[in-house]
Amino acid sequence: MPDLENSKETSTTAQLWPDGTPKMTNEYFSNAYRKGFPLTVRFLLSRGLSYEVALDTAQAAWTKSWERREQLREPSLVRTWTNTIALNIYRSMLRRERPTEPLAEVEASTSLNSAAIDVELILKECKPNDRIVLKQHYIDGYKTTEIAQSRGCSETAVRIRLLRARRKIQRDLISAKAGRLLALASLSARPLSA
Repeated sequence: MPDLENSKETSTTAQLWPDGTPKMTNEYFSNAYRKGFPLTVRFLLSRGLSYEVALDTAQAAWTKSWERREQLREPSLVRTWTNTIALNIYRSMLRRERPTEPLAEVEASTSLNSAAIDVELILKECKPNDRIVLKQHYIDGYKTTEIAQSRGCSETAVRIRLLRARRKIQRDLISAKAGRLLALASLSARPLSA
């Protein structure tokens, strides 16, 4: 008949990894859970979760850490490890539940005199796809949803293409204006010949 005291001793003594560090025991984990669960809830509350969501997330994190307790090489880090699991669960929830919001219509606000700009020259400098989208939106007056349907792409893609095309045009106009100013400055710096 086995000795009950010896079997009890064996279950409570620390089991060791091959490198000599102690393995996680059920007793150690249960003590860590009792002390750490409220701390995990508080940690999640500090991240902005509601109390109910923090409780559910903390419970899920401690359950997951219980299931994978054999992976933890340092038992003293069980609370830190579980808080990391809780934070990852929370981030996963955010990614799944994050509502997508459509991009707002962005109006171009430039300080350039639009009457002085030759539209044909600007459109010639653009890429063909940008040229079509710019013309449809600003000259023909189509909305981004209508352009997206006619081009077979998303409304977001049209808005991004418009934004990039406007930025390129603005950079080109600023560099052209700077070039003209430099040319004027070099002309005024020359001595007049007699």
